[in-house]
Amino acid sequence: MAVYAVGDLQGCLEPLKCLLDEVRFTPGTDRLWLVGDLINRGPQSLETLRFLYGIRDSLTCVLGNHDLHLLAASRHVERLKKSDTLREIIEAPDCPVLLDWLRRQKLMHYDAERNIAMTHAGIPPQWSLKKALKLAGEVEQALQDDKLYERFLDNMYGNEPARWDNDLQGTTRLRVITNYFTRMRFCTSDGRLDLKGKEGIETAMPGYAPWFSHPQRKTRDLKIIFGHWAALEGRCDEPGVFALDSGCVWGGSMTLLNVDTLQRHHCNCTPDGRAADRRPTGAQPA
Repeated sequence: MAVYAVGDLQGCLEPLKCLLDEVRFTPGTDRLWLVGDLINRGPQSLETLRFLYGIRDSLTCVLGNHDLHLLAASRHVERLKKSDTLREIIEAPDCPVLLDWLRRQKLMHYDAERNIAMTHAGIPPQWSLKKALKLAGEVEQALQDDKLYERFLDNMYGNEPARWDNDLQGTTRLRVITNYFTRMRFCTSDGRLDLKGKEGIETAMPGYAPWFSHPQRKTRDLKIIFGHWAALEGRCDEPGVFALDSGCVWGGSMTLLNVDTLQRHHCNCTPDGRAADRRPTGAQPA
């Protein structure tokens, strides 16, 4: 069995299929880890979600900000933005089935055998593995609890509070946890978030740095796979940290990582999120 992790799909189904064909992915035998942002902005959001649902028994998925946005917009369509490609999902006859599956996915995955974690945006420097798993579980429980689900989604949006506090409660607590796992790029060493900065690492404000670069980060002994940060173009020099969002939906490429060998495969993408070609690369140093 091979285990692969793929960067942000964002409704770009053609590049994903090209990569799966290239590595001869076999559902039921191999496993595919999805780093979140399965849909939105790309040309085939509904088809992508249907394809993933069809091979769901071979998937390990964490949720991204676009996935959570879909869940929220499905309840209040006025939340849709002009750039969103989510209406086709919301209006599809199988929408309830697809969204019920989506809301039951993880916010964080940890493989103890490989000592590797996967989240959409990363893990803030002040959290240990144990604490990150516990807090991710709180949001996962809210998503799966019919009594908490709507309340959480209705209060999910917002940049404040910008830093974690153990005394936070209710939907405010869940919002901060969600922002760390699905929207984080730059933060201070104690975890204060800058949720406006979206460009390369050289654009950090004074006192802020990429979440993975802080010297006292408590998960330095843990391998971490993440997506979300397209401006990195899939490059991260931090040992044991693997950036997989290489900007497919923006005309970059889609990246597939063999979790055990660390070999990367890339599918070049057109500006409209279609597959341009395939260009396998060599193994990335561990």
